[in-house]
Amino acid sequence: MLQEKLDRINALARLKKERPLTQAEAAEQDALRKEYIAEWRAGAIQVLESVRVQRPDGSVVPLEKKKRS
Repeated sequence: MLQEKLDRINALARLKKERPLTQAEAAEQDALRKEYIAEWRAGAIQVLESVRVQRPDGSVVPLEKKKRS
């Protein structure tokens, strides 16, 4: 995410503490936050996909997705 967008998110957060945001500002803040979260998740997934685990037998395998019960 570009630094300008991060600065804008922070500026809107500071502005929200001073006064209520207009509908346009609130919509902009929501869109920027969603974009930030999507990029963060993509980066976290990329890191996790590159992690390898060494088992006691010496083999190195990628992480496996946890099965939900």
